[in-house]
Amino acid sequence: MKYQLDCGYDIKPRSMSCAARMVANHFGLDDADTRRVIAEDLEVEVCPGEIVLWTGDSGSGKSSLMRTLARQLEGVIWLDELVWCERRLIDLMEGDWKDRVSMLGACGLGEAHLMLRTPGELSDGQRMRFRLALAVSRRPTWLVVDEFTSSLDRVLAKVLAFNLQRVCRMRGIGLLAATTHRDIAEDLQADWEMNCSVDGQVEFVKKKLVFGQSVLPMRSGLATVPNRTGRILLGGIIDVMTWDV
Repeated sequence: MKYQLDCGYDIKPRSMSCAARMVANHFGLDDADTRRVIAEDLEVEVCPGEIVLWTGDSGSGKSSLMRTLARQLEGVIWLDELVWCERRLIDLMEGDWKDRVSMLGACGLGEAHLMLRTPGELSDGQRMRFRLALAVSRRPTWLVVDEFTSSLDRVLAKVLAFNLQRVCRMRGIGLLAATTHRDIAEDLQADWEMNCSVDGQVEFVKKKLVFGQSVLPMRSGLATVPNRTGRILLGGIIDVMTWDV
């Protein structure tokens, strides 16, 4: 489906000091300009189940554009708006027992002692991974995530990106993700990439996908080489797979 993105925000006029006026005059800035336009009449075409990756430096407008699109979609879960009570992780997840364990494992929380903790007992990075697991277990039509790997080390970030896109595709969940970290792009395997720059340029690119070719196939991040018999966590083998090596 095609969607039109009109995105911008008003800048509240402020009185300027003498020093501020000198800076504005020196750099040719017009303080009468009270609105910043990120995009006007930008047309994008996305379908349910697709993955859209928004990249760009801080301040480039990628998150604003992503949220503008998300507000036009139905069945959306916003990762940063998830709420929960202080119960054990395994009890907060939705689905049957095997599905809960599998989803927590895909997000790097498959160790038994972690599944029995509450969100308040997790580190910031672990809590972000739990947010992802919980959101996917609720089976939204679209999942919106902003900087979901910023608090993770980069190896784990790549593993999580690959696992997340794999689970979303298996369940038919569309994913909108924004990040300043380009290192996860290969593993996220987006159908579309929206590249934003601070000078207002926006490039919407259809990617040619080659699924299953990631340098980091689905695993927990605990081993450097995937085991031929399956993915092994501290809790045991939870998924049997065949690898071509």
